Amino acid sequence: MTAVRSGESDKTAINRQRAERRRAVARTVHDLRERLTSSTGTRPAFDYELALTYARNRRSATFVLPLLVILVGATALLWIDVAFVATWALVVLAVQLVTLMMSRQFLATPAAKVNVRQWVRRFVGADIAHGLAWSGMLALSLVGEGGPGLDVFQFSTTVLIISVGTMLASTVPAAAVAGTISMGLTAVVVFASHGTPLYYAMALLAAGAEVFFLVLAGRFYSATLATLESRAEKDLLIGELGTAKAISDESRRRAEEANLAKSRFLATMSHELRTPLNAILGFSEVMKNEVLGPIENASYRDYAGDIHASGQHLLNLINEILDLSRIEAGRYELHEEPLNLAHLVEECRHLVQLKAKTKNIAIVEEIEPDLPRLWADPRAIRQVILNLLSNAVKFTQPGGHIEVTVGWTSKGGQYASVRDNGPGIPEEEIPIVLSAFGQGSIAIKGAEEGTGLGLSIVQALMHTHDGTFELTSKLREGTVATATFPRSRVMEALPPMGEEGTTRLRRAG
Repeated sequence: MTAVRSGESDKTAINRQRAERRRAVARTVHDLRERLTSSTGTRPAFDYELALTYARNRRSATFVLPLLVILVGATALLWIDVAFVATWALVVLAVQLVTLMMSRQFLATPAAKVNVRQWVRRFVGADIAHGLAWSGMLALSLVGEGGPGLDVFQFSTTVLIISVGTMLASTVPAAAVAGTISMGLTAVVVFASHGTPLYYAMALLAAGAEVFFLVLAGRFYSATLATLESRAEKDLLIGELGTAKAISDESRRRAEEANLAKSRFLATMSHELRTPLNAILGFSEVMKNEVLGPIENASYRDYAGDIHASGQHLLNLINEILDLSRIEAGRYELHEEPLNLAHLVEECRHLVQLKAKTKNIAIVEEIEPDLPRLWADPRAIRQVILNLLSNAVKFTQPGGHIEVTVGWTSKGGQYASVRDNGPGIPEEEIPIVLSAFGQGSIAIKGAEEGTGLGLSIVQALMHTHDGTFELTSKLREGTVATATFPRSRVMEALPPMGEEGTTRLRRAG
């Protein structure tokens, strides 16, 4: 039994590992396929999300960028003619209007109908137009009259436009480069054309600002991509979890249906087997006891006794299977009434006393006095105690002893404990012993007669009484089996009736 369970556990672990490897390979193949079909080396879904973020950034700047154009144009009037500034402002606003309309059109298009590559090319083209339009402001300074402070205005405008452009287009790196490179190059040419060390330094700073903000935009792009990957991984895990839960629920439903069908089948077959089995037991007992006359052949008498013993064993097995199947199917009905646990344990001890004497086993009782009654099913509790005592007698060596203890629990309940000094059970075999049809290695080696259902029935019956069953054991030291009843099962004793209560009862009568 242990080898079979170990084999099943190994097979389950291997199947789980294979399933995990298949999922990992499928996920890797899917990622590689998407990366190969992507224009940026990421997943196609990420390409769309990145372009979507770009369009949203442009839409969010609907009112900010025109205000920036007005501010820069108004400041430029200090050095440049109003006609040139007005023409430049109209060009920049026209480019921004086209970009805004393009972004709104992208946002209004369903994702399934979006050609991401085509739209990215449009966005890059729009940013090129933006860069050239803003570069015109620096070019206009060459036709102006000049004056103090113009170089500061040019440098600050360059840094401002490069920073704004790279941040708005950070999710489309090509657009970020295309929209700012012309502004940076124009600033370098304008500053370098003055031919002095100061302006050379300003040209170098303008180039450095271009590089710095492009690197910063790249970091924003990486952070956005990491966020999208995390979200996709989370969605994938949620999907896998939902699928696994659905499969688990379906498997559990099928297992419950199969278990219920098994229990019903066993209950039906147990009833069907009882009828012919009772006939076998009856006729074999008649033959064994020679009711209709003596049997001359002694072997026939022995055969009749063997048939009767085997039939009795089979009947006990059927009864146990029937009880267990009823409990599992939820059809076991409790007939509860007040009972004295100490008296019931004493009755069960008398029933197994004869078998214990044949093995020279002493049964010692330790029962706390004045225990109140329990509200329970006497037949079920009797079966629990008999199973525990029978197991103790069965596995205790001749000359051993068994201790039966009945008393209070720390929480106000009651318990019945059976301790033996038999060979014990290995700790790793206790779950097997407690399972249906499970038997430990000592029982198998000793070839003890049994079905492996006794403790399973004990657990089930205690569960129906809201109680617990605990089995502890150590090799060569013995086993302790404890059935515990909750406080809710203990019936409180009524206080003695006083004279006033007696008078009331008499009046009521």
